[in-house]
Amino acid sequence: MSAIGLPARLPAGTRYVIEGRPSKAGKMRIVSRQLILPNGKLVDLGAESFDRPARPSRRKRAARRTGKA
Repeated sequence: MSAIGLPARLPAGTRYVIEGRPSKAGKMRIVSRQLILPNGKLVDLGAESFDRPARPSRRKRAARRTGKA
């Protein structure tokens, strides 16, 4: 198993679907990632990249802007 819990090999016919939209900076922003197995089962992989830390919550960002902890 890999770091995200997927097997090293997937069945033939498995599709990897990435949905995205352009960001304000003009680069593509990933909205969702999914595996669709040949039997139709959908495995949601989420949108966050595993090589960078997740963004703080909105509440934490707002507290940072206002100076409240």
